[in-house]
Amino acid sequence: MDLKTFNPNGVGVDNGAYYGLPFTPEEAALVLVSAPWDVTVSYGAGTALAPDALIEASTQLDLYDASAPGAWLGGIATADIDYSLQEESRKLRADAERVIEHLEEGGAPDDERIERRLRRINEGCAAMNDNIYRQARQWLSQGKVVGLVGGDHSTPYGLIRAVAEKEGSLGILHIDAHCDLREAYEGFEFSHASIMFNVLRDLPQVSKLVQVGVRDYCDAEAERAASDGRIAMFDSRSLARAGFAGTTWAESCRRIVDELPEVVYISFDIDGLTIEHCPHTGTPVPGGITFEQVVYLMECVADSGRRIAGFDLVEVVPCPEDKIDAVVGARVLYKLCGLALRTSSAGRG
Repeated sequence: MDLKTFNPNGVGVDNGAYYGLPFTPEEAALVLVSAPWDVTVSYGAGTALAPDALIEASTQLDLYDASAPGAWLGGIATADIDYSLQEESRKLRADAERVIEHLEEGGAPDDERIERRLRRINEGCAAMNDNIYRQARQWLSQGKVVGLVGGDHSTPYGLIRAVAEKEGSLGILHIDAHCDLREAYEGFEFSHASIMFNVLRDLPQVSKLVQVGVRDYCDAEAERAASDGRIAMFDSRSLARAGFAGTTWAESCRRIVDELPEVVYISFDIDGLTIEHCPHTGTPVPGGITFEQVVYLMECVADSGRRIAGFDLVEVVPCPEDKIDAVVGARVLYKLCGLALRTSSAGRG
């Protein structure tokens, strides 16, 4: 099937691509890279299964999007999924579970068996990062916008690195229930809880990290956010209190967007949303922001003239008996695609 025979008003096509769209990566303006990986998750697993579940759910979505009408015509393509990542994730997850169990039972972190497992995990996670980085750099070098579908929140590191190198300077809009500012959480150097610590440590091109909806973090993370001038935190409590006192969501969004530079990467952890939108995510937390609120916020980024240079969607955990997580995730992903295309020269070209 090609675009000439594709009917955007018809039944979603089960062709193995996100949204059933007929574009190849070579001809599309935007390429989605998948990372079926969840080695270091510290509570509920399953997000390694998200890419396939999101592809399935995405064909039930209608393509018209008032946020970015017709943006999909620029081309949204699905890069071949490297399922060797999923197999490696499954094997290393068994090691990670033993490490986590050992620590939760009060075991010493320098136990020789634990150290051996940690070495395997950290080496495997570094290899995964390199895999995603190479994939992202390939498509970015061809002028594509690249989005990543996780997987847990460790998986975007390689994409963020590649986008930062290409752009030279950018800010990150980080939507999440967690700050992800822990250093090597549980001994995992590339933990899902360490992604933003690692980004700020390793990528000087990231001039600003704007965190929205966070509500579950430790003392050290709170201190880091308060003391690091690159970090602007709009935590769930402060946003809620402002709303209770009469501040409109539009006003809060203006404050958030004002903190961002002209080039923006969006890192979207599904658990940033209120819990009814992601009941099976690995680390659910009460509170957060609604789907409508987050769409308005992302539209404000686009309306401000800022360019969305890349994005990720992570921590969706599909459930066969209750498909709401995948349904919501597919729609968040589509909004990210549309707004990135709307703001990018690739999408306009």
